[in-house]
Amino acid sequence: MSKWKGKSRGNVVGYKIFVFLIKHLGMSTAYFVLRFVAFYFLFAAWQASKHSYSLYRNRLNFSKLKALIGVYRNHYSFGQVILDKVAILSGNGGQFTFNFDGEEHLLSIINGGKGGILISAHVGNWEAASQLLGKLNSKVNVVMMQAEYEQIKDYLSDVTGEKKYNIIAIKEDLSHIFEISNALINKELICIHGDRFVEGSKVVASPFLGEEALFPKGPFAIAQRMKVPATFVYAIKENATHYHFFASEPFIVNQSVEELVNSYAEAVEEKLHQYPYQWFNYYDFWDKHHQN
Repeated sequence: MSKWKGKSRGNVVGYKIFVFLIKHLGMSTAYFVLRFVAFYFLFAAWQASKHSYSLYRNRLNFSKLKALIGVYRNHYSFGQVILDKVAILSGNGGQFTFNFDGEEHLLSIINGGKGGILISAHVGNWEAASQLLGKLNSKVNVVMMQAEYEQIKDYLSDVTGEKKYNIIAIKEDLSHIFEISNALINKELICIHGDRFVEGSKVVASPFLGEEALFPKGPFAIAQRMKVPATFVYAIKENATHYHFFASEPFIVNQSVEELVNSYAEAVEEKLHQYPYQWFNYYDFWDKHHQN
């Protein structure tokens, strides 16, 4: 069985190569080299590729050829996101343009003076969204697994400098819960992903692309318990230099956690049908064997 291990793909060597390409050869050359790298990973990283293939073939009903091409496009999109991430965080993101679909919703949360929770997914590029959120008059806290960030944080801090948001690392001692609560008490924004969990976490099952899948209970339970406005957000890459940021109409969570997870799953499914090559979960998302 395959499950998420609490760490994203990518390593320091890969980031160093990308940074070198961007600094010395430019983004267009880096994208060109990436085409060959993506083809290599199509077969060299088959453990990840086979799960993407299953997504396109069995969940989105692509033909065998279209599904295989889809895996390649997904690897290429993932590489682009990493390149864009490094460019944006290192101050070389001036070539990117953005449009903001739902900016008024985030402004209403900020102006409400209670803080808020932005529930996202591993769709598109969160660092692109941070550029827009950094312009809002509110502190933004991004919640992520400690292992996701630990591997590359020192190197990235050398080349990217100061971030426009604060990182709250999810830790085994649950101290991150207090950090999240304090941030909301201080009327800040919390951004958290709702489409990954590690083994042992509490989960909620919800219909997703034709079969029940497991989602982490924590992000949705926090939104329910804190009674602050919540919204679903995404930052999607629409072409080489343009990103589209989406924010749904904010809501106070009055329904059950299960109902909220169902709403979230429907929203993510809609985005996957629109942008099928930008979901970056490289494991069997429908694996039930590690359910609590």
